[in-house]
Amino acid sequence: MSDKLNELKIRLAEVDDLSSAAAVLGWDQQTYMPAGGAEARGRQMATLQRLAHEKFTDEQIGYLLEELQQAGADWAYDSDEAALLRVTQRQYTQAIRIPSDFVAEVASHGAAAFNAWTTARPANDFAAVRPLLEKTLELSLRYASYFPGHAEPIDPFIDNADHGMNAATVGALFDQLRAALVPLVQAIGAQPLADDEVLRRGYPEAAQIAFGEEMARQLGYDFSRGRQDKTYHPFATKFSINDVRITTRLDEHFLNEGLFGTIHEVGHAMYEQGVAQALEATPLASGTSAGVHESQSRLWENLVGRSRRFWEHFFPVLQAAFPTQLNDVSLDTFYRAINRVEPSLIRVEADEVTYNLHVMLRFDLERALLKGELAVADLPAAWNGRMESDLGLTPPDDRHGVLQDVHWFDGLLGGGFQGYTLGNVMSAQFFAAAQTAHPEIPDQIRGGSFDTLRGWLTENIYRHGMKFTARELVERATGSPLTIEPYMAYLRHKYGELYGL
Repeated sequence: MSDKLNELKIRLAEVDDLSSAAAVLGWDQQTYMPAGGAEARGRQMATLQRLAHEKFTDEQIGYLLEELQQAGADWAYDSDEAALLRVTQRQYTQAIRIPSDFVAEVASHGAAAFNAWTTARPANDFAAVRPLLEKTLELSLRYASYFPGHAEPIDPFIDNADHGMNAATVGALFDQLRAALVPLVQAIGAQPLADDEVLRRGYPEAAQIAFGEEMARQLGYDFSRGRQDKTYHPFATKFSINDVRITTRLDEHFLNEGLFGTIHEVGHAMYEQGVAQALEATPLASGTSAGVHESQSRLWENLVGRSRRFWEHFFPVLQAAFPTQLNDVSLDTFYRAINRVEPSLIRVEADEVTYNLHVMLRFDLERALLKGELAVADLPAAWNGRMESDLGLTPPDDRHGVLQDVHWFDGLLGGGFQGYTLGNVMSAQFFAAAQTAHPEIPDQIRGGSFDTLRGWLTENIYRHGMKFTARELVERATGSPLTIEPYMAYLRHKYGELYGL
């Protein structure tokens, strides 16, 4: 059995090597690659992803899984070995349904669509990407057809990103959350807006980058196993547990974008850096779901990074970095500014209270596209209509509307957004559990120490990688199933104090 397990791990490591090489090319495409390299890059990524898929779906891996599951029936459920077989079998069963040529076609198309989007977005040119998005929809429906038996075409995408969930379960949670959020949004909207002028005083890019990197280092991001670069739409990516990189996007006229974008990606990256080294180069060496991954980015970005206690430590450092802009600003003024609640056009810049309305809009539009209820040609109008009805805003152009997110322009369409809201809900539940276990965490954050919080997250979430499903992880870490109550309690308490509700 030991020999067969070693053979399986060797084969899986080869798959991981190919996938990681493709990820390096993807990182380069979104950071440093010259525009002229786009066509060749699409071909290169298609080749690597096709080879990885062919290696993973080799029938020998199926035989090894079958033999090991019979021989390892006595392995404990939470052992690395049992988890490796369980997760690999699930992924293998899924992968053998997908033709290798289709994998290559999606990779090539995704590279072309991304390259077109990087030009179309600043040019406000939806017409330029519309044919590519129509092709993306066609490919997405083909992908869904490989998994018959689902109630909706979006279900295989949701299950792939957040295993065990589907449109019905996500929709029910969203309905519950919307019912709780809307009254809070309305109550805050009846109060005077917080003044955020201090965030728009002109913040040189180089100083923003330097401050962001120092903040990331203090939070616990290991720069000896990572780096930060600029990109069109921020992301984190992993080539191995010891090479996890982050990117950022900066606006010299709005401090929040780079500031909280960096903390967000650091949350993703610390999750990947915290996976147990024993899981390296296996399917277990990654975050367990989109929702859990987003719970970490949103926990660090919002529950830590937008808290007053966090800025009791970091605001003097920020003032030293930007003395001209901030020397006349009080901590209270800055804290209210970074937590201003106001309906806005851009999801990644949205405040905590209205953010989920952006996610629900995108989720509903994806669902309608895949069900054939909405045509790509009508997407901008549908987007604008929902923005008006949900947030009371009409985008002035597609650059601030349907073109703003990269998600529909770098791969398949579906299941890419629900994780953000699931992550918001989970983040509060995890943070509450961490504070219950360690009541000293708030005071430590106030003093600029994050080791206890990061240690609890590493012990209960990070080190496990993909060993447990999101549902299992939430219950193991917090002692209860996923619930919106800690999240809503957090929002009501924080914004009740800020807005005198």
